Amino acid sequence: MRNRILLISFIFFVPVFFVASLPTKEKNINSALKLSEESEACLDCHSSVTPGIVEDWQTSLHSKINLQQAISKPELEKRVSSNKIQEKFGDKVIGCYECHSLNADSHKDNFDHFGYRINVIVSPNDCSTCHPIEATQYSESKKANAIGNLEENPVYHTLVETITSTKEFKNGKIVQTKEFENARSESCYACHGTKIEVKGMRSVETDLGEIEIPNLSNWPNHGVGRINPDGSKGACTSCHPRHSFSIEIARKPYTCGQCHLEPDVPAYNVYKESKHGNIFESKKEKWNWTNVPWTVGKDFSAPTCTSCHNSLLVNSSGDIIAERSHDFGSRLWTRLFGLIYAHPQPKNGNTSIIRNKDGLILPTTFTGENASEFLISKEEQSARIVKMSKVCQSCHSTTYASNHFKKLDKTIEETNKMTLTATQLLLEAWNAGLANKNNPFDETIEIKWIKQWLLYSNSIRYASAMSGPDYAAFKNGWWDLSNNLAEMKDWIEVHKKIKK
Repeated sequence: MRNRILLISFIFFVPVFFVASLPTKEKNINSALKLSEESEACLDCHSSVTPGIVEDWQTSLHSKINLQQAISKPELEKRVSSNKIQEKFGDKVIGCYECHSLNADSHKDNFDHFGYRINVIVSPNDCSTCHPIEATQYSESKKANAIGNLEENPVYHTLVETITSTKEFKNGKIVQTKEFENARSESCYACHGTKIEVKGMRSVETDLGEIEIPNLSNWPNHGVGRINPDGSKGACTSCHPRHSFSIEIARKPYTCGQCHLEPDVPAYNVYKESKHGNIFESKKEKWNWTNVPWTVGKDFSAPTCTSCHNSLLVNSSGDIIAERSHDFGSRLWTRLFGLIYAHPQPKNGNTSIIRNKDGLILPTTFTGENASEFLISKEEQSARIVKMSKVCQSCHSTTYASNHFKKLDKTIEETNKMTLTATQLLLEAWNAGLANKNNPFDETIEIKWIKQWLLYSNSIRYASAMSGPDYAAFKNGWWDLSNNLAEMKDWIEVHKKIKK
């Protein structure tokens, strides 16, 4: 009898163990979930040609659920915002072909690949097939407009050109020659995004022989405002990296830390030294990074960037604390990273439409007067403070949150005053003929002025907003802010004496 029981156990449990231990790809192909014939053909080659991509995809939710199942989930648990079943997807999981074949007519990077019409780049417009609300929200954000906000603003564009141009020493002077394309794309445009264009076709040697593929300029790039070959703006892969498209990776602060770093945007650095960052580093292995919605106190016990700025948050009873948004500025009332001063958030993600009183594409004048017509109203600012306060009050008292924001308001006021002082010194230097204002970024006094608002004032404001005190003090904080003013004043006095 005992031997019979052991035999029955062996017959039933060994196959279960065997199936459970199969590689992910085999489990997908042999399970109730189906791959399209086209995606199977992709995997047949790419499993050996680019195994890392295939393994990444196999870990993704795309490989484990089809659109019908995704749409049928309870409203708060949905990760798709479309309720339309795509006929071409049917009951298939979202594989290679389902993403890389979309909207072929609008893709200049579409090409024939072993009998299939394939797009090299999957754009936000393609992702909008299943995620239309997310794609629309993102398209309206400052991130999606990051290239235009950089290139169409003459102040910032001149700054980029000055920084990334080659310099030569001629006749006792440093002369700016031409913009250094690689420095440009590897610095500012690495985060802001590049414009990717198709420059014909090119041949590449592969294990399968020579193949023809589109020749893409300014590629690779995953900047947030990337202009894609189909004309769409942005890159979902900036936060949800190919090909896992992981919500866990997007929710962890390391992802935001790819671009939001000191000295100009020190959000990640400040977060790491804050109490919230301390809790994250200590407890992150115990948190649930994939639940939708994300339950405060249960799934995580301290905020990350996404919990404050865009995640769908609920309490333990399932009540909504904050709605999901892929416009990462939608909960923000003030723009800490001001140009040149901190100011209310712009009404439109495309800040190149802004004109200040002097006719410049700047949200403030040089002396700090807001271009209010293009910035959100006081009523909208108050509404957004209420939104953010709800996030804070899921862990903190009303008084605690209110006092925190009051301190931030005071910090903004004080740092703006210090920027104004630096600007007044720069104007004095220009008016006295000590510096040439044709390019406001290439002389010593001007570089010090840039540091005042781009580095030091920003650092203090981020430190105040996210409770990282050393970044308000000695790490590009008040020490440097005050010292910089003294050095600017000394520079002016010395050059006045030289001029005499």
